[in-house]
Amino acid sequence: MSDAREKAVPHLSPEEFRRLGHRMVDWIADYWARVESFPVRAAVAPGEVAAKLPAHAPEEGLEGAEGWEAIFRDLEDVVLPGLTHWQSPSFFAYFPSNTSGPAVLGELLSAGLGVQGMLWSTSPAATEMETRVLDWLAGLLGLPAAFQSGSGTGGGVIQGTASEAVLVALVAARERARRALGREAEWVAYTSTQTHSSVLKAAMLAGVANGAQDGVHLRQIDTDGGYALRPDLLEKAVREDLAAGRQPFFVCASLGTTSSGAMDPVRAVGEVWERTGVRASGGWLHVDAAWAGSALLCPEYAALREGLEVADSFAFNPHKWLLTNFDCDAFYTRDRKALIDALSVTPEYLRNAASASGAVIDYRDWQVPLGRRFRALKLWFVLRHYGARGLRTYVREHIRLAERFAAWVEEDARFELAVPRSLSLVCFRLEPRPGEAPGDTDTRNRLLLERLNASGQAFLSHTVLPGVDGAPARYVLRLAIGAVRTEERHVRAVWERLVALAGE
Repeated sequence: MSDAREKAVPHLSPEEFRRLGHRMVDWIADYWARVESFPVRAAVAPGEVAAKLPAHAPEEGLEGAEGWEAIFRDLEDVVLPGLTHWQSPSFFAYFPSNTSGPAVLGELLSAGLGVQGMLWSTSPAATEMETRVLDWLAGLLGLPAAFQSGSGTGGGVIQGTASEAVLVALVAARERARRALGREAEWVAYTSTQTHSSVLKAAMLAGVANGAQDGVHLRQIDTDGGYALRPDLLEKAVREDLAAGRQPFFVCASLGTTSSGAMDPVRAVGEVWERTGVRASGGWLHVDAAWAGSALLCPEYAALREGLEVADSFAFNPHKWLLTNFDCDAFYTRDRKALIDALSVTPEYLRNAASASGAVIDYRDWQVPLGRRFRALKLWFVLRHYGARGLRTYVREHIRLAERFAAWVEEDARFELAVPRSLSLVCFRLEPRPGEAPGDTDTRNRLLLERLNASGQAFLSHTVLPGVDGAPARYVLRLAIGAVRTEERHVRAVWERLVALAGE
């Protein structure tokens, strides 16, 4: 039995919350204003941040709002020194992880409302706004009408990440193929050697692949000289598996691979599915456009949509390049029934009249977890604040800056483009010297990257691209432009720093 003399739970009063909330928004705004002053990559040793934190949780809580002074001090002294600043205008590593004022306000509102949108009935606004906002976005991207909710058979849903989206697609694909065939089978999924590792992970989680080395049940197809999946090799693999009694059921094509930004030929992949009879047996084509999908906003990149009319699902991340903070993946399918068949579990405590009527969407049946946040709010705020015109301007400017950087690379005889620029991604490296062994060229590029990143002035990442026609693999530097505050001066500065380091 609790002690009657025990203090009350120290909730913040509305006024204390208001004051602290204003202060936290001010802190974030100040952080954005000064982010350029910090080293881009965290300059701490392993364990250094943890050493600044007590070994045990506090027994006593803070005394009112005044006690928060210690928290704000720790933000400066503990948190900031241990951050790699993804919102820095000189962050060019990986792909961007955008955030913006409207998105943060939407996230704050979602947290403050604290609704759980697993069912339509648990918050109708959360469901219906998500449906409408994703229809807006599908229209802006020019996706096939079958991907919109008005089709009656398809629609969109916000997943956490593209990794979750591919898992949902793969599980739905297997269920559809199982029903089409009327039996269980030895399932085989396909992707290219350059596809994101999330496809392999999804196959492992779903029990299709028996571990990361299982090349029988997840076939990774070789690519062409531009690192795009080769449809002829895909067809060969599919026919081999059918002849061996295995059942192809899922293929993932990428628009904008992580390493080089390669674009797989979606229509040709769909034609392989058709010719081999896999389509007729329920086979599923998923398109992962996690980063590059945002470029579909711009009419001049309409060619990227080629073949989407034969895709069963499509996913991209507004949290990468569309000013919406993590996590927010827009996942579309033309076959919502397949998702529901594969993912719907309805215990008694979730039964309700609205769901039973069939007149509403219950998004818990379109995803792995039961619970879901009101993520549509931040996307709604971003679309309303920037409008389609503002978002197109944003994407186009990053592509323009990448064009500038690629031109500087081509003009300098010491450097080369490893592959042609892909939208706002430039893959480049130091040229081999006459007679230099490939390993020595890789070492020089590795050292160049390490010295640049250690300077704190910018942060780039690398990849290793496989050789073509027997050539050795190459260590390549990646410059991905996409941070909210990046301007031409930042791109020029990182290029000048690279040139200076290459000359030392």
